[in-house]
Amino acid sequence: MTQTDADLPLADELAAVHTRVSGLLLSRDKVTMALALITSSAAEIFPDTVGAGVTLLDEQGRRMTAAASDPLVEQADSLQYELGEGPCLDAWEHRTVVRVDDIAGDDRWPSWGRKAVEAGMRSALSAPLVAGENALGALKVYAAREHAYGDREAHVLTMFAAQAAILLVHMRPAGDAQRISDQLRDKVRGRDAIALAKGIIMARDGVHERAAFLVLAELAQRERKPIRDVAEHLARSAVRQYR
Repeated sequence: MTQTDADLPLADELAAVHTRVSGLLLSRDKVTMALALITSSAAEIFPDTVGAGVTLLDEQGRRMTAAASDPLVEQADSLQYELGEGPCLDAWEHRTVVRVDDIAGDDRWPSWGRKAVEAGMRSALSAPLVAGENALGALKVYAAREHAYGDREAHVLTMFAAQAAILLVHMRPAGDAQRISDQLRDKVRGRDAIALAKGIIMARDGVHERAAFLVLAELAQRERKPIRDVAEHLARSAVRQYR
């Protein structure tokens, strides 16, 4: 009986997957094809996975799902970008694997979690794409049942993401990886400004965090400005008041 990838020890399994992906990548010169191969390979090595995806920054510095093996992945990712919260974003920002055993019972990202469950997602696993000092993005897998991923899967995805990051960075123009990392830091500063503005509104109006965010979003819509710009203006105004 032929031994399959699933029967191999962890190191051999990972080597087999990486060899397969590397061979395919070497025969193509387009990053989009490389990303598609990475996501399809990631989805294959994890049982019960609905789909896998890769999150990167586009040329305008906006988060995007650069490749996804299933439309549900794009839906779950889009919710994270829209709401500014989720496991994929945390994995990227903090450069660490983030595991969600039961999305419905996890309170780390309440807004995203509720909508992800409605979309049919119940567990998730995300790992950062890091090459040297540069955080390029994140690789993630989603499942439709609880507790689909354990410590072993987290370890495998982390190692696979590290190899994928190396492959991707070598396919990018010189300096592009650093540009992406700089854009991510700028995104993090934007999230900090929004968090600070929410705190100011909560203290000023005596409301909870969700209500404070809605106030901020409404103000941004009324002024026709990005939420980040409104948040930074509010924060600067508060600082001037206390000088």
